[in-house]
Amino acid sequence: MNSHRKPCVLARFFKFTLISAAIVASSSLLAAEHVKGQEACAKLASHPFPTSLKLDVQKAVANETEQFCLVSGVVNARTGIDGKNYGIGFEMRLPLSWNGRFVYQMNGGNDGAVVPAEGSTGNGGASALARGFAVLSTNAGHAGDAAENSQYGLAAGNRFGLDPQARDDYGYAATASMTPVAHQIMRAFYNKSPEYSYLAGCSNGGRHGMVAASRYGDMFDGILVGAPGFNLPKAAVQHAWDVQSTLQVAPTLSAAFSRDNMAFLTHQVAQACDELDGLKDGLVNNIRECQGVFDINSLICTGEKPAGCWTDIQVKSFARLMAGPKNSKGEQLYNHWWYDTGLADNDWRFWKFESPIPAWNNQPLIAIMGAGSLAYLFTTPATPVEGTPEKLLAFLKSFDFDRDAPKIFATHGPFKKSAMEYMTPPDVANPKLADFHKSNGKLIIYHGQSDPVFSTVDLVDWYEKLDKNHQGKAQDFARLFVIPGMNHCAGGPATDQFDALGALVDWVEKGVAPATLIAKVNPENKSLPAAWSKTRSRPLCPWPSVATYKKGDPEVAASFVCEVD
Repeated sequence: MNSHRKPCVLARFFKFTLISAAIVASSSLLAAEHVKGQEACAKLASHPFPTSLKLDVQKAVANETEQFCLVSGVVNARTGIDGKNYGIGFEMRLPLSWNGRFVYQMNGGNDGAVVPAEGSTGNGGASALARGFAVLSTNAGHAGDAAENSQYGLAAGNRFGLDPQARDDYGYAATASMTPVAHQIMRAFYNKSPEYSYLAGCSNGGRHGMVAASRYGDMFDGILVGAPGFNLPKAAVQHAWDVQSTLQVAPTLSAAFSRDNMAFLTHQVAQACDELDGLKDGLVNNIRECQGVFDINSLICTGEKPAGCWTDIQVKSFARLMAGPKNSKGEQLYNHWWYDTGLADNDWRFWKFESPIPAWNNQPLIAIMGAGSLAYLFTTPATPVEGTPEKLLAFLKSFDFDRDAPKIFATHGPFKKSAMEYMTPPDVANPKLADFHKSNGKLIIYHGQSDPVFSTVDLVDWYEKLDKNHQGKAQDFARLFVIPGMNHCAGGPATDQFDALGALVDWVEKGVAPATLIAKVNPENKSLPAAWSKTRSRPLCPWPSVATYKKGDPEVAASFVCEVD
């Protein structure tokens, strides 16, 4: 696939640094390797790239694990139509002990910062850099913490939505710009291109992966996608729906549903669904069947009124929230959500009801998650809003699902693409991934059943459409794993530690498709129930199969098999 790489684009500034292992600096052998690395880094800095470059070689910087050359710079620097400075900031880490592989590290949130290019998956296993991958990380075309935006408070990181090219870079275009630059740098440093190219990310990074699989089918050999916001503009509309639903119960988001309320909810879900997979263990593996078994009305206070039971208005409000947003015609604007055992977790609560962030004017506050993105990025024309919590909350409270929700599909003036066009895979409504499949690409997707940010149902629906378009054989190149109890990307009462990157490499390079991903608990995870073993493991099964208990130690993955219900 490497012969299909795109040509180099204009690069304006590179900076080169060698990072080395300080812990062994006294070793003459490793000191020699360090000198060799410095020379290689300096040679790269003087390489006659075909574009105009300003180069800067810095002294070695200490690192305790590996030696690599650090390349940083900006591609496509420009001034936007809003008068602000833009460019795709990046860094690349080139290990001296290279394994011949490259991974494009996609970052989460609104991007806007060059996160260290380490290639950490966050779910167990060594980072890509520690394994010997060359790793690229970018800010996706904008600086989210630009000083000139500081007066806009909590909305500062979203104001790049006022520039159409910045929107495009954030949505998809930075991938096409930066991938050939990365290959150019690797050829200069290693005297050859990588044998295999990968892309990996979670949340918005997972969205980048799904967009790349659709738009750039021959660019990557393997793509690892976690908790993807592939329908992110629709998910932002859901956030306004969450706020309006929750405020039906109480005047503040945090007061509507107590921790006892949510604990009672997950207790009732477990009572109804836990044993559907053959074992009562605090995990709901058969999540689809659970939705037909669990009755939200079982939460209503009756008789002895157990601790945490719900009022009628709480049940109606929460059922509305979980059903997903609709307009006045009853048309579904985003998907619905599954009831699972991770909904009482603090991470779920963080996204839905309470989002503590640094103090505003020296006062603690609850951030209004997603409001700035919905206002500046995902509605066209943009709806400028002050970045105070009060103004952001007012924006979400007044969001009209008839008038405002259609703006995610709208264009206006210089904004020639709607948010749904620049943010989502082009074939999102009817996924085929034709070029990716034709190029023999491999795709692994994972998603927590209790994800509070992006609906797991939405992803399952997407995957089942893909499978239908491939006559029931999508697993030949794309596999989806849903994780019981897991929240957004990780966490929650779940076995959330698994080496998906290693599984992807084996699939791409050895043809070994992942029949399961063996997942373990993180023993430091404070969300784990006290009764769980700190070494619990479970098989994660490719959708639509379900991990079903057969016999043996209930804390060990080998006691389960994957079966289609």
